[in-house]
Amino acid sequence: MTVLGYPTQEASVYGDLSVKENLAYFAKLLRVGGDRVRQFIGFVRLDDESNLLVDELSGGQRARVALAIALLNEPPLLVLDEPTVGLDPVLRRELWDQFSARAEAGSTLVVSSHVMDEAARCDTLLLMRAGQILATGSPDELMSRTKTSSVEGAFMALVETGAE
Repeated sequence: MTVLGYPTQEASVYGDLSVKENLAYFAKLLRVGGDRVRQFIGFVRLDDESNLLVDELSGGQRARVALAIALLNEPPLLVLDEPTVGLDPVLRRELWDQFSARAEAGSTLVVSSHVMDEAARCDTLLLMRAGQILATGSPDELMSRTKTSSVEGAFMALVETGAE
């Protein structure tokens, strides 16, 4: 069993294969059933594009193929780099709902992002700037500590003060 899922920022998928063929290939490598292929194509909302070559897809669609592949075997640790940047708002919400469900079911998700609305959806934050840790805590804790009303505000307050 693979314990780590990591869709790279630059989608690592085969452009000369269709969406479905990419997922089927990785499903075989991961030894998971073909039903997962259909499930995760649906999960990332690529049902209508499942027979298209990946080279014919937009960058956002290719990123969704890579995400579906990373989720195929439902790994207990999922590392996500800006997982919903560039996606439409409806799909972003659906994916974050699914990420939350995975976390509630016991998976660990590590999210790296400079987009503060993504950070605000996480349970625990580690805020960094120029390689230095500014603060850690829940979004509510950080906002309370900095007397701000948003995670972005908390981050900016920490940058301005130099740290915790």
